[in-house]
Amino acid sequence: MNHFRARLIVLLIGLIASWPVAISASDVRDMVIEEMAKFLPDRIENLQAGGPPVAESEDIFKLVSISDFDVRFYGERTYHDDAGGAFTIEIARTENDSAAYALLTRLASGRDEIRTGEVGMASIFSPKRIAFYKGNRLVQIEANRSDADNRERLLAISYAIENTLPGGDDEIPVLVKHLPNWAAVVRHASYAVTLNGLKSIATNQPILDVLDFEGGTEAVASNYGQEQLVIVEFTTPQISIDNDQRILARIQELKNQGQSAPSAYRRVGNYSVFVFNASDEKTANELIDQVKYQQVVQWLGEDPHLYEKLQRYLANTSAGVLLAVMESSGLSLLICLGLGALLGGLLFRHRRSQQAASYSDAGGTIRLNLDELTGTDSQRLLDSGTGPGSNSRAS
Repeated sequence: MNHFRARLIVLLIGLIASWPVAISASDVRDMVIEEMAKFLPDRIENLQAGGPPVAESEDIFKLVSISDFDVRFYGERTYHDDAGGAFTIEIARTENDSAAYALLTRLASGRDEIRTGEVGMASIFSPKRIAFYKGNRLVQIEANRSDADNRERLLAISYAIENTLPGGDDEIPVLVKHLPNWAAVVRHASYAVTLNGLKSIATNQPILDVLDFEGGTEAVASNYGQEQLVIVEFTTPQISIDNDQRILARIQELKNQGQSAPSAYRRVGNYSVFVFNASDEKTANELIDQVKYQQVVQWLGEDPHLYEKLQRYLANTSAGVLLAVMESSGLSLLICLGLGALLGGLLFRHRRSQQAASYSDAGGTIRLNLDELTGTDSQRLLDSGTGPGSNSRAS
């Protein structure tokens, strides 16, 4: 009897545990449809929806597997315009912004150029398609035909959808900016947030099998001529060290077995940096030398060094203000001295010219020559030994 009760209790517990799962799956699908309807309404610009949103759960964008990315849901909706054109709009929501960017780089597949600052955080264009990501959502709009004005129409639809999407990070993943000469290679760089995603980028590289992508590991890859550089970032030093030990052991095994191994490998901070297909090891190491690890520390609570940082900030700010005051005071002093010297010189020259325009009479007094200010006429001056009296005596 007790045995029967125990089995009955286990059966009831199993039923209770499984019942919410079935309901939860149904509810999740309804939530997906609801969210798709919010971002893909019945009308966008001059487009009218031809049917309800469709939620999918397997392959997305017709060529990407969900298992390669942290995709939470995916759906699409078809729209028509007055001219008979049709547009398929697809939206995928990923776990985070990095996964959305990784999905965008997969859609580019090295063929389309990744652009920043045009629509969303990054985007790709082709004659019939535009794809962009904002936050943790990626949007792809595909036209059914190639028209001359496709670009302008696709951009207009993209802007309308972008305005309804929630925000996210203000820039592409920082790891991309640690690539050598990243500003030039970012247009064709590839990003991965899963091991399968990385293995689809760096193909036929057995060394990657030992990597552990648990805990938020991410990777970026780019080609430099025939060389392919891969940077894998781990979230903690311990995870980085554990992976580094497995990588070094595996590289030695591959070399002993005569299998394909990286041209060069090095641990740089929390990064594991690989170079594949290099012409020689020296060239590969020179490429790794350009990778710099920049550690970013974020405190979950209050920063224990906040007081020191504020002191340092105030000291630097005060020093900067004092230096600026001294510079402005010195400049003002120089300007005042220069103006004083200029005005003094002009006044001195003016007084010298006045003295040159004056003369001394017989009495030794100084008076202005009021008759002719430009000089004196000696013929009109009386001789020192003559006068009215003397002239009369001579006559």
